[in-house]
Amino acid sequence: MRKSYTKGEHLKFIIPSLIGILLFIVPLKTAEGFTIPIAIMANWVQDKLANQLSLIMMLIILVTAVLTVFARLAGEERLAKTPFFLKLLYVNWFWTIARVLAAVFAIMVYFRIGPEAIHGEDTGQLLLGSLLHVLFAVFLFAGIFLPLLTNFGLMELFGTLTTKLMRPLFKLPGRSSIDAVASWIGDGTIGVLLTSKQYEEGYYTKREAAIIGTTFSVVSITFTLVVIAQVNLKSMFIPFYLTVLIAGLVAALIMPRIPPLSRKADTYVNGKESKIDESVPEGHNALTYGYEKAIDRAKKETSVSRFFKEGAQNVLDMWMGVAPVVMALGLVALMIAEYTPLFQWLGKPFIPLLELMQVPYAAEASETILIGFADMFLPSVVGASIPAEMTRFIVAALSVTQLIYMSEVGGLLLGSKVPVSFKDLVIIFLLRTIITLPVIVLIAHILF
Repeated sequence: MRKSYTKGEHLKFIIPSLIGILLFIVPLKTAEGFTIPIAIMANWVQDKLANQLSLIMMLIILVTAVLTVFARLAGEERLAKTPFFLKLLYVNWFWTIARVLAAVFAIMVYFRIGPEAIHGEDTGQLLLGSLLHVLFAVFLFAGIFLPLLTNFGLMELFGTLTTKLMRPLFKLPGRSSIDAVASWIGDGTIGVLLTSKQYEEGYYTKREAAIIGTTFSVVSITFTLVVIAQVNLKSMFIPFYLTVLIAGLVAALIMPRIPPLSRKADTYVNGKESKIDESVPEGHNALTYGYEKAIDRAKKETSVSRFFKEGAQNVLDMWMGVAPVVMALGLVALMIAEYTPLFQWLGKPFIPLLELMQVPYAAEASETILIGFADMFLPSVVGASIPAEMTRFIVAALSVTQLIYMSEVGGLLLGSKVPVSFKDLVIIFLLRTIITLPVIVLIAHILF
């Protein structure tokens, strides 16, 4: 039997959800291309605070390290009365050391102390002076307004409507379609933030959160434009983006069905195995039942102050939980990429494979294949000088579909609550490379 609701209850779902869709999902045309309002707001803050953001991020990372060390020394009991700060600051010794290392790196980069390998333009300055500016601004607005997507019924409505597509194809609940769309149009960082919060709140199992975080936190349309422009093939953006989508879809179909993702526990954050019921009861169709669940969820939100408190906690969680990880692990990865031949050596086994697939300049292309693990932009920077257009196209497309790179998405995933380890990320990166490379090369042969 269908429930009846008041006009106010309908509006309580409709208005916040529409605002959430407008902010996170509806693309707007700007001078640089299409982007979402959250990204426009983030860019505005970056412009206004351009000269202060490196200092702000250095201080955030430093304060995080000091408070984390204090929390470890004080013990769990001292923070028991504030569960949010207990979870944020009382981390294991590995992450405590990582946060302290991040603080040391941030100070060295900001004041340009020590070896240039740490504070150089292509290493420390790239992170503290560029990427962390983006993360500060994106997390500020995405964190505050994220409850509009998660707390007012939109996930319930989309979850019910898309279950029959997401479950058989990707072994995921329907609500994960929102994560994918927010990443695709907006930014992969928003997808990771959304996935982490949904996992913590008990809507995804460990396996589902790991699949969504490593498979659907895709690079935004805007950034793919930057990548294809870097390899001087901007006129081929549409076939390039279609290639990325096709290769990404093939990977999304395969990855959840093979280790390490297939071996993740199908249990929720509280350890329970009972699945969320996604069936549609008699007397309903997917739309009416999804709408009913959406209103029931929206009715639970009774306080404006709680909305903003949760938003503020999201922001702190990402600033203090993620920025130090990106600074520490991202900088180590960039230094290895810039100052050692490690990624060139690791790429050598790909030379026979590239030659077999008749890729021009196979040796030069091989150097770009694994360097993307450090930073997604590095392959297109290194590959921009390769004479063959087809090879540059392959390098650019592969760098986008590999998805896991330590200077952003990889660091974000390790800093978030999504249950993946560094070892998992290495294996997933290699598997995505092996799966998507033949697809991209095949399409490139058709195009060129």
